[in-house]
Amino acid sequence: MNASDRTPADLLRSALTADPGRPLITFYDDATGERVELSVATFANWVAKTSNLLQGDLAAEPGDRLALLLPAHWQSAVWLLACASVGVTVEIGGDPADADLVVSGPDTLEEARACGGERVALALRPLGGRFPQPPAGFADYAVEVPGQGDRFAPFSPVDPAGPALVVGGGAGETALTGAGLVERARADADRLGLAPGSRLLTGASYGSWEGLSAGLYAPLAAGASVVLCRHLDQASDEQLARRIESERVTGTTLLPGGEAGLEDSSITGDGA
Repeated sequence: MNASDRTPADLLRSALTADPGRPLITFYDDATGERVELSVATFANWVAKTSNLLQGDLAAEPGDRLALLLPAHWQSAVWLLACASVGVTVEIGGDPADADLVVSGPDTLEEARACGGERVALALRPLGGRFPQPPAGFADYAVEVPGQGDRFAPFSPVDPAGPALVVGGGAGETALTGAGLVERARADADRLGLAPGSRLLTGASYGSWEGLSAGLYAPLAAGASVVLCRHLDQASDEQLARRIESERVTGTTLLPGGEAGLEDSSITGDGA
């Protein structure tokens, strides 16, 4: 990717320029049998629409804090890059009561109601489906996002030195600026041996920097792609072996049960 990239949104723009048709995220949910593959161009289109929703309908501004209550999922990755595009700080698993906005999955709606600002709910159904009945007090993402524009321009430039991501809590908290996130993602990509064309399979949670990096940021920084698996503990060894072969996986990562480089072919973590 370009050495001048300073924010996660810059990384996505560079990926779009370099090879828009290549896979970026291939998502599996082993509890539902769902498989979704998003090229760089398709992912970027989702990010643009979500950024327009965030900046326009939800009136989010740079410096606002968004509590993201979502598992490792392709739609979670979309929200992470949309927030980076607007300049909104993502707090993974953050306290909705202290946040300006909240984005919630179906299992955390009651917790999310503590947010006094805008609330968005994702059903996390296959193919990005909507809720059968919209949850009261929430905008249904699947209803709101399709009509958004396919191109996005921020009202004001995103400051690479501004806060971008907070993950973990207490002594284990990681807080990164946009530039710091990009620098750390590049270092992780080097450590994992990622290069353009690499296919990294991970079953890690998005609840830690390591899981976020393996499941999105490091592959994006390297021009690689990720096979992101949720509920991987429900897949048999045979299913996993077939997936590694069929998806042309070049390496796997052991998170959160440990860390391994690309030479390790075993998997832990359920991606939930």
